[in-house]
Order: sequence, then structure tokens, then C-alpha cells
Amino acid sequence: MPTTATYYRTGSPLPKPATLILAHGAGAGQKHPFMTTFARALSERGLDIVTFDFLYMEQHRRVPDRLPQLIERYRQVIAEARENLKSARERLFIGGKSMGGRAATHVAAEDATLELAGVVLLGYPLHLPGRLDRLRDAHLPDVKRPMLFVQGTRDTFGTPDELRPVLARLAPPPALHIVEGGDHSFKVGAKQGMSQLTVYQDIQATIVDWIEKAG
Repeated sequence: MPTTATYYRTGSPLPKPATLILAHGAGAGQKHPFMTTFARALSERGLDIVTFDFLYMEQHRRVPDRLPQLIERYRQVIAEARENLKSARERLFIGGKSMGGRAATHVAAEDATLELAGVVLLGYPLHLPGRLDRLRDAHLPDVKRPMLFVQGTRDTFGTPDELRPVLARLAPPPALHIVEGGDHSFKVGAKQGMSQLTVYQDIQATIVDWIEKAG
């Protein structure tokens, strides 16, 4: 059965064309303003972008699918993207917001033969708020691809300081982009002295620059 994937095709591809699949977080689907804003902006910057809904979101259920079902849907979208986009067959990056990014890391970790140029993680949910005793990091050493983590300093699902010891054990060494004053969705307060648009643009530029150099 075809997925509900949405394609944002760039009109000005990078010198080395690339596709980035971005999966949504647990509480909102691909049409959430965060997802559409990032998809359009990254496409304008030279990437082909694919977003999609996990099955529970497509069926209007509130409780997310279990991890195996999230992984299965993600792999289906990867296969479709490779059928539909030449850039996905050349250089494919996967990732997503929070839960969507976590699912992407499991997709990569479970299949070493899957051709992936890298993984982009927007607010990686290292743990549930207040549950530092239950880290979601055991599978990360098995990813074994370039990874970019974008993390806010006020992220209750994992701060950059909490991430650093985890990232230090990974190979190749991941990149970490810190959003000062940012929460789990990178929202910042007025005291940061930057508009929300500027914060998002900085993250988007970082993603594109990293992808240009990776893979």
C-alpha cells in the first residue's frame, strides 16, 4: 500500500544532489507547521525533501505505533523515495523530529547494508523528561553512519551536555549543533536576542552545510 509521503522537490539542487527524508514527532504529523516550514526551507536551499505520516497518524490514532511498526513504515518510505527521486538513489539521508529521528536511527542500526549517506536528528529524545535512568542510546553505536544532532539547551528529552558522553562513544564522530536556549522544538525566549525565524534559518543552514560535506 502506498504511503502518504509528500515530496518537496528542489529547483536548484546542490552540486552533489541529495534527498533527506524527515519523519514527524510523536504528537503531530507531517502537516504540522514545524515540519512544513523545515521541508520547504530545506528544499529552497537545494535538497529534495520527503515527509510522511506514520501509520497511527494516518489512521488518526493518538498513541504512536510500536517501534517495529515505525521502522517498517520508514523502510517503506525509503523504498518509495528511491523509486521516485534520482537524488535519493544517489545520496539519501534520513532523520526526523524527536520520535521520527529515533525511528530513523533504528532503521540505520538494524541494517548495515542499507545505503544511507547519513542521519539528521532534530531534538533526539535521549530519554523521557526526568528519566535519565532510561537512556535510548543502546543501538546508536550500530548506526555507523555520519550523524548530525541538533539539540536545544533546554530540551527536557536530552540536553547537549547529556548527549555528549553518548556521542563520544560513536564512530564516525557525530556532529552536534547546539541551539542556545532552545527547547525540544528549538523555541527560544526573547532573552536569547534572536528571532525564532533566525534560529530556524541557522539550523536549516547547518543541515544543508553538513549534508554538502557528508556522504
